[in-house]
Amino acid sequence: MEFTFHAYNALAASGAAMALRRLLGSLEKPPVVLCIGSDLAIGDCLGPITGTLLRRSRSFPCYVYGTLRSPVTAKEIKYLRAFLGSTHPDSKIIAVDAAVGEESELGLLKISDGALKPGSGANKRLGKIGDVSILGIVAKKGAFPYAALNLTRLSTVYAMAEAIAGAIGEYLDGKRLILEHNSQDCV
Repeated sequence: MEFTFHAYNALAASGAAMALRRLLGSLEKPPVVLCIGSDLAIGDCLGPITGTLLRRSRSFPCYVYGTLRSPVTAKEIKYLRAFLGSTHPDSKIIAVDAAVGEESELGLLKISDGALKPGSGANKRLGKIGDVSILGIVAKKGAFPYAALNLTRLSTVYAMAEAIAGAIGEYLDGKRLILEHNSQDCV
């Protein structure tokens, strides 16, 4: 099941929060929000900006990995999968990453049930991660995806990150009552 919202739609964050409610339901443990990407290319920094925005709020019951200060790149996924399995064995993982797509898809947020494959837009085979995935289409698919990520507008990426962080925040705010007995603030 996949839900799609345009980042510039005023209701994107609320719609995405409803999608997360539908896909994740009620949680007994705080989720892990894994924000994948690098600050070396504007288009690829969607995950780290989202993680930074979530960390700054510090009011939601979740664990956040991947910020501008400490990015988690696609190459680290194989190590991170084992780490998250031992550190957060029963927590759901919400994976956030940038993606390339068709020109008509630019600015779309795609929320899907199931794992995402980071690096697949750059033809990398690095494995899957996550229980729910949030992809932001930041650039047009082409022969040189890394070049396209460098030519992406920061304002677009930031608007998408704000919508994603807002959606996760709204989803978690509704879960606060369920999780408050056994959770910590974002770490």
